[in-house]
Amino acid sequence: MAKKKLGLEDLGGFVFSTNDDFELENETVEETLSPKEQHLEAHFSNKGRGGKVVTVVKGFVGTEEDLKALGKLLKVKCGVGGSVKDNEIIIQGKFRDKIIEILQKEGYNVKRVGG
Repeated sequence: MAKKKLGLEDLGGFVFSTNDDFELENETVEETLSPKEQHLEAHFSNKGRGGKVVTVVKGFVGTEEDLKALGKLLKVKCGVGGSVKDNEIIIQGKFRDKIIEILQKEGYNVKRVGG
């Protein structure tokens, strides 16, 4: 078998340098946009969830803490469970219309995606 050639993406984001003066630039922390500047999408999904339907909110631009706070707000207002993963808010159940209404009251631009 031929050996697979490793690329930069296989290094896991690490940067190696033999330069003694090399300094890693600080990561820029992404600021949270105001609700009026956000363009969110509300989806239904059941893929990979054992047939259970969830509502997924995508497109949030901001810090992880603000995303989690928005997810918590949606979970409390809908009275259900959920989680925040991969920059998406996942709410258990078919609550897309209710979530759109809640987000619009908070000032977000929300688009209904899918059937």
